[in-house]
Amino acid sequence: MASSDWRLEGEWIKNCNCAFGCPCDFNALPTHGFCKGMVAMRITKGHFEGTKLDGLVFAATVDFPGALHEGNGKMQPIIDERATPEQRQAIFNIMSGKNSAEGTLFQIFSLIVTTIHDPLFVPFEFSFDKNGRVARLLAKGVLETEVEPIKNPVTGSPHRIQVVMPEGFEHRSAEVASANIHSTGAIKFDTEGTHSSLANVVQTPQGVAA
Repeated sequence: MASSDWRLEGEWIKNCNCAFGCPCDFNALPTHGFCKGMVAMRITKGHFEGTKLDGLVFAATVDFPGALHEGNGKMQPIIDERATPEQRQAIFNIMSGKNSAEGTLFQIFSLIVTTIHDPLFVPFEFSFDKNGRVARLLAKGVLETEVEPIKNPVTGSPHRIQVVMPEGFEHRSAEVASANIHSTGAIKFDTEGTHSSLANVVQTPQGVAA
């Protein structure tokens, strides 16, 4: 049982190589049989024990040979270079899953990821408009992703879809959008016009709080 005191409130991006409407959210298989993607969060307010994390950004690129629940995944953490040594350790403590209850986001990742590449500490640029389905993340020299609304294939008009997950371990609800990803770190891949989820989340040791 998790006993640490931590909380992350912020803006959450999940982009991957699957078609719009991430199959993982529906307990279905990845669109192409494997998953390459990234997650990122800008922490608007957060802490781990006595270490404040407000304003920092962290991300991770991932590579799974099959469905996520089948495991054998690889991950590379990418951390805001502005984080102090104490803040970096606090983020690692959260990402490790060792301070989270069973069945929560970071605990699940600790079970399905078997290879963790060396973390990178880089400058970030982060913009986020959930309702507008527009976002951009630049982790300098290693990862860039842009998000825009899905377009109606006939009219070209923006197409709006939301996913609501009352018992979700990642978020409660998200806007679904279209992503391009260019990843050049240990997990290299590119996507164009693939899935994106944009959400405001609150994560705690007991899971999603909002």
